Amino acid sequence: MREEEIKTRKRQKPQDGTVAAQITGRPFWSGTISFGLVSIPVNLFPATRSSRVALRTLGPDGEPLKRDYYDPETGGDLEDSETVRGYRTNEGKVVTVTEEELERLAPEKSRDINLRVFVASSEISPMYFEKAYILTPADKSGKAYRLLAEIMEYSQRVGIATFVMRGKEYLVAILARDGILRAETMRFKDEVRNPFDIGLPKRKRPSSAAIENFHTAIERLAKNTLDLDEMRDKYAERMLKFIQKKRAQQKTVGAEHPRKGPAEVVDLMQVLKRNLSQGQANRE
Repeated sequence: MREEEIKTRKRQKPQDGTVAAQITGRPFWSGTISFGLVSIPVNLFPATRSSRVALRTLGPDGEPLKRDYYDPETGGDLEDSETVRGYRTNEGKVVTVTEEELERLAPEKSRDINLRVFVASSEISPMYFEKAYILTPADKSGKAYRLLAEIMEYSQRVGIATFVMRGKEYLVAILARDGILRAETMRFKDEVRNPFDIGLPKRKRPSSAAIENFHTAIERLAKNTLDLDEMRDKYAERMLKFIQKKRAQQKTVGAEHPRKGPAEVVDLMQVLKRNLSQGQANRE
């Protein structure tokens, strides 16, 4: 690609300053994109956040509960120091692994995203993508970062790399869009199931009427753009409104409304008999 073409594409994009200025907070990981003689320092930030409402498991008085390991034979609790890691084989045998052995098997610590190959974006199925991240330039690498993003986007290529994050090695795809580099951790080949291995029926030629009906139904719902407001977690919104309403009605449990003493056991039959007796006395 010629330098004039890169400059033209830059002028066509909105100038939003440095990518790093758009993201606040501490990076999830820091390192270097490396390939050939090129090294570009970058920071890695999560590109997504959960909108789900987290509900905790509480006791009868609202106290938070926790899960512990215990021996099913004796019922006694186990400390972390008393547990070991193990792998159950297909024959039902268990092979234990020590922490020292795990450390020796761990990938070598590195701060490099080693790009192995650049491929056409159409070569990668979305099924292989696992988790999205945003890459930002670090240590005044903005110019090289932008150049790499522009060339990758222009050529519609994706970089495939490996890198180590928090003691685990990941396969990752580096993508470019709107002058910004993104990283998508990928599933390995044996983690993606073949659709034909789960019993899909054989293809049959549909009738012309069925084809026309499907085309008509799709065109009726077709839009040129996607309204992102439709991509909301409506269940989470309903849950938050419900929690706020319930809190306003002072029906929460726990620290805000602690119980004193054991909970009273109510005999519903006695309550019903008492109410019936009171109603009969009032009529007399």
